Amino acid sequence: MPVTDLDLLIATAKASGDIARRFVVDRPKVWDKGGGAGPVTEADLAVNELMAHELQRARPDYGWLSEETEDDMGRLATQRQFVVDPIDGTRAFIEGSQDWAHALAVLEGGEVMAAVVYLPMRDYLYAAQKGGGATLNGNPIEVSQKNNLDGATVLSNKASFADKFWADQTPPAGVERKFRSSLAYRMALTAQGRFDAMMTLRPSWEWDIAAGALIVTEAGGDVTDQTGAPLRFNNPHPQVNGVVAGSPVTRLLRAAFAVSTVETPSPNA
Repeated sequence: MPVTDLDLLIATAKASGDIARRFVVDRPKVWDKGGGAGPVTEADLAVNELMAHELQRARPDYGWLSEETEDDMGRLATQRQFVVDPIDGTRAFIEGSQDWAHALAVLEGGEVMAAVVYLPMRDYLYAAQKGGGATLNGNPIEVSQKNNLDGATVLSNKASFADKFWADQTPPAGVERKFRSSLAYRMALTAQGRFDAMMTLRPSWEWDIAAGALIVTEAGGDVTDQTGAPLRFNNPHPQVNGVVAGSPVTRLLRAAFAVSTVETPSPNA
């Protein structure tokens, strides 16, 4: 039987995990990308090379978008595209945390068709196929059914909870902020129902969020940008206007934003 896109992403994610775990032991070299883009390690580059080889060999007609590859605008003319983040949460990886992930997705027509978020150190494999539901290690998952902000748990960076971003000049009472370094993992945890929502108000790179977006929606959740607009991918400039995702509380979160606030948090906050 032919290998499906989802099968290909799963196999590549697991092979990537094998490579990345070796660097955990060997302590990889680290460089700063400059321009506020953050660090990159030998492991990021090795995983990127593996992903590019395996995925492009299997689907040579698919476009390619990766955090660790110079963008080729030829992807805009392809019918389908791979979008990957070799290691999402590089700072967590450098610090020895287990909460970094490989994020892989296939796009078509601006939508995500297949997705995987894999945490090698925890052996958590989140996967989804459009119309096929979402799973964690093969078991179905779904978002929480939380429909009010009192006691809601929201995965977010501290900057997005600054008072100036909220209509009442303070985040909603009763909301508890939590944090994980990897955006892809934040979205996967929300899809699993371990947290009620995730949000980031900064411009978000497609490679960080494409895989998680499908996993959340296939788990029954809502995913939009910070204005409530649906996310579209394979943009010429591969960023979207923030992300709010999860259970029914996402609508209440968006309603509480300061609509007149145009600026976004500092990427380094």
